[in-house]
Amino acid sequence: MILDRFRLTDRAAVVTGAGRGIGAATAVALAEAGADVLVAARTEQQLAAVAERIEAAGRRAVVVPADLSDLDAAAGLAEAAADAFGRLDVVVNNVGGWMPRELTRTEARHLEAAFRFNVSTAHAVTRAAVPLMLASPRPDGEAAAVVNVSSAIGSAAGRGYVAYGTAKAALSHWTRLAARDLAPRVRVNAVAVGAVATSALALVTEDEATRRGLEQATPLRRIGDPDEVAAAILFLASPASSYLTGQVVGVDGGLDHPSLDPGYPDL
Repeated sequence: MILDRFRLTDRAAVVTGAGRGIGAATAVALAEAGADVLVAARTEQQLAAVAERIEAAGRRAVVVPADLSDLDAAAGLAEAAADAFGRLDVVVNNVGGWMPRELTRTEARHLEAAFRFNVSTAHAVTRAAVPLMLASPRPDGEAAAVVNVSSAIGSAAGRGYVAYGTAKAALSHWTRLAARDLAPRVRVNAVAVGAVATSALALVTEDEATRRGLEQATPLRRIGDPDEVAAAILFLASPASSYLTGQVVGVDGGLDHPSLDPGYPDL
């Protein structure tokens, strides 16, 4: 059956930034599809709640509270998952983000920190995961999967996002380049997320006028839900997408030209 291609029965996954929002929804989705999941983020209490949902789906969960801007801690997640589950098949690089800030207040150190948090962390986790993924047995033709969480602002302009948008643009292109390096045994894809109802977006949408503007700029005329992004990530992580690699899939309500303007005044 075609639905079987969306299953991840007895596979093992790492999800970063999994304490809430898209990361939490993704970890639970992978578990419901049959995977054991290591969840990592800063806040142990949030991770524990996600782990309970994974276990309620009948799968094993490992909780790793960590500051993933520490690249050694990030790289250690892959081995921790392989030690716990005996294999590693899926990595979801979800951790990331950066506060909006006008260009004139964005120093070089802000650009460098945004790049580290959004790109270097994904690189560290994936690089450590690849040997373990290659060592994990799978049916002929089934590749391991890396899914990166990028952003629509990585391919279009938005005021105040020079650091975040630049970092996400880099992550999207890193996805394409890594896919070529790791084919055919590891597939690498990304989702480019639009306006989704997470705590991070709340910083932008607390103002009702800004929220209405986002909804009007989105062809589907609404803010997305983390479960909708998780469904796309599950597709990219599963054999259902077995002929996709190096792709950046927009999960953005049709948002071709995002307008995420926090309302900064003109110069």
